[in-house]
Amino acid sequence: MLAKLALSAPFASKIRATQKYHFCHFFPQQISRCFQAILEKGYITWTSLIPELAAGGQLSALINLYVKFERVHDAYDLFVEIPEPSVVSWNSLISGYVRSGQFRKALKLFVQLDESNLCADSYSFTAALSACGQLSLVQVGRSVHSKIVKYGVQDSIVVSNCLIDMYGKCGYVAEAMKVFGDMIEKDIISWNSVLAANARNGKLEQAFAILHQVPDPDTISYNELIDGIARYGVIEDAISVLSEMPNPNSSSWNSIITGYVNRGRAIEALEIFCKMHSGGVPTDEFTFSTILSGIAGLSAITWGSLAHCSVVKSGLDGYVTVGSALIDMYFKCGQIKEAERLFQSLPERNLVTWNALISGYAHNGNPAKVIELFEELKTMNYLQPDEITFLNVISACWHGRIPLQVANQYFEAMMTDYMIDPMPEHCSLMIRLMGQQGHVSKAVKMINDLGYNSCGMVWKALLSACVTCGDIKVAEAAARKVIELEGDNEFVYVMMSNIYACYGKWDDVGGIRKVMKERNIRKYAGRSWIEVEDDTSPSLIM
Repeated sequence: MLAKLALSAPFASKIRATQKYHFCHFFPQQISRCFQAILEKGYITWTSLIPELAAGGQLSALINLYVKFERVHDAYDLFVEIPEPSVVSWNSLISGYVRSGQFRKALKLFVQLDESNLCADSYSFTAALSACGQLSLVQVGRSVHSKIVKYGVQDSIVVSNCLIDMYGKCGYVAEAMKVFGDMIEKDIISWNSVLAANARNGKLEQAFAILHQVPDPDTISYNELIDGIARYGVIEDAISVLSEMPNPNSSSWNSIITGYVNRGRAIEALEIFCKMHSGGVPTDEFTFSTILSGIAGLSAITWGSLAHCSVVKSGLDGYVTVGSALIDMYFKCGQIKEAERLFQSLPERNLVTWNALISGYAHNGNPAKVIELFEELKTMNYLQPDEITFLNVISACWHGRIPLQVANQYFEAMMTDYMIDPMPEHCSLMIRLMGQQGHVSKAVKMINDLGYNSCGMVWKALLSACVTCGDIKVAEAAARKVIELEGDNEFVYVMMSNIYACYGKWDDVGGIRKVMKERNIRKYAGRSWIEVEDDTSPSLIM
């Protein structure tokens, strides 16, 4: 059927009429969607043939097929029907969870494999190490490492490379270096992994030294260094490395753009993006998702519309990452209808897409819609809320003045139903909500119960909450804690000055201003960007 479609005259004429760049992105996606439909239809048939397929040893291949087409939930349903799954079946499913970003499920399955009567192999270990690295679970990673030694596969180059990667992503550079040093044989991936471990953790001098030791550095070697400099060093140094490297590619430029965006220098990111575009460097989904994030931060709708046109022209509008970034950009530019239209038009939607939509409504003051979408998301079998989802839900509760009892139900569900540990951001929002509704004593208890006594962010949130509810005693305690943790901070003095002013304590206000003057602490005026269009192109002025 697919062959007949491909050979049909109308289909062939459409292909000929399609530009080459569009085609290389369009065709694989269409094939994938065709097979997704086939798998959807075939699932019912295949489940009725499970005994025969299992007897013939075909279920492992079928599980692998579902995993490759990102239908991990269906692969799992098939897996549980196998009386005695082989290591190949286990590995296919564990790898599938890793590829789909469900790292905790991957580790849970790995533990089940370890407890079975089967022996994990190098494929099992590499998948588990990848999940540990993504979640920064170094203790679990060390446990996997000990099993690798126990099973005698530590001499595998692939396994050692994954160990280096895991320790690097968890921030344990010394352990990554030790694994590298113990390797009998090393390949370019080994060198790039240890270079990345240093660069990603800000050890730039060591990363430079390693680059000079690499026998035959490739583009990835330089890209890892550029990425590290863009994160932790002087971005202009990263640009110098880019200009000197033999064969820079899109990833090289993307790291520079990401570095500027992450530092709040979106204007310079746009300049690099324009140079990249005018220089004929291919842009990909990562380029656009990053630059759209920068544009969203500026709320520069004209630039956003131009970037959207470039996305469509490049044939990348079907990518979930780009679609999610466009939704986020339009929401932050106040174009709610356009964001909604984009969400509905996306051929595929993942959790990032849903989070972009939920976040958009949260930031545009529609808490009812946020909760409605959250409840809808909970009903989906293949997706479940993550820490970002709950952050947006709690934010909506705060902005919408939702009763504390309701917000607390979501907060508790996050921890108990979804096993998500609250981040300082979750805690800060709950504290602000408690202060909004006059419950700062509960906020103090939450800080202590969750172990955030040494986190400046949550104490700042408590201080802000005290401004809302007017609890001077707790505010003074919070201010002392912030200064203890972060030193003199203009935020503390401004907040306390505002609280004292609200209650007519003008002597205290004067005392704070005197201290600020003596210590040369000042509040900097806020700045805003406005978009100005001339006859040639849009620009931004401050």
